[in-house]
Amino acid sequence: MAHVELSLSGAFVPQARTPAEAEFTTGIDRWTATVAAAAEPCLVIDFTTTILAISGSCSRLLGLGDAQDLVGEPLLGGSLRLIDFTAGRGELADPETEKIPPLMALTTQRLARGLMRVQPGHDDADITVDAIATPLWINEQVAASLTFFSQV
Repeated sequence: MAHVELSLSGAFVPQARTPAEAEFTTGIDRWTATVAAAAEPCLVIDFTTTILAISGSCSRLLGLGDAQDLVGEPLLGGSLRLIDFTAGRGELADPETEKIPPLMALTTQRLARGLMRVQPGHDDADITVDAIATPLWINEQVAASLTFFSQV
């Protein structure tokens, strides 16, 4: 036999509240704060390829130095050395650098994934990383990209 209970209570009246500070921050601001504290190797760059945030593990993986010192610096043209996939392992040519996932997510406005060969530090050893990047939007325009890295 079914059993039904009925409970009567006062009407719910929503209370006016002051908007939280989080409602005034952009998604990019929230992502940069998250990335700066993340354990995973990840970074956020803006449309000018300036590093907005980078995790400590990403900085170590890519051999870029102290993560806090990298904020505000360009992703390319600094200490990041991209290597091509040829047997000669030369430096990646300029037209090819535009095809790395963090930049592709900005230009195509879509998810981008690919392998990157980088030379961390100043030694001859290089590593291959899998990079997955997604565009970050402000007011229906791509303003930045968020990229996660994993050593292959």
